[in-house]
Amino acid sequence: MDAKKVLDLAKLARIEIGYEEAESLSHEFDAILGYVGEVKGVSKADNLKLKADSFPIRNIMRNDKDPHETSFYTENILGQAPAREGNYIRVKKIL
Repeated sequence: MDAKKVLDLAKLARIEIGYEEAESLSHEFDAILGYVGEVKGVSKADNLKLKADSFPIRNIMRNDKDPHETSFYTENILGQAPAREGNYIRVKKIL
């Protein structure tokens, strides 16, 4: 990718860059596009070697230890609210 294409791309993205910066970015784009070409080169047959059996599904979440009872903190929180209506915090109507 040459500097002119980088400047055109910058214009489309509404970014102002100078010619010198476009020149240096053109080499970076070449490296990025080269890497993308390597990724595209990986055959699908290589991906088929990875089967679901290789990665068993397991629960990685820990179990809660000593969870508090339901609504344990509700009264404490509602007691700090400026206004409440039943078990809800009352707020001003916005609309």
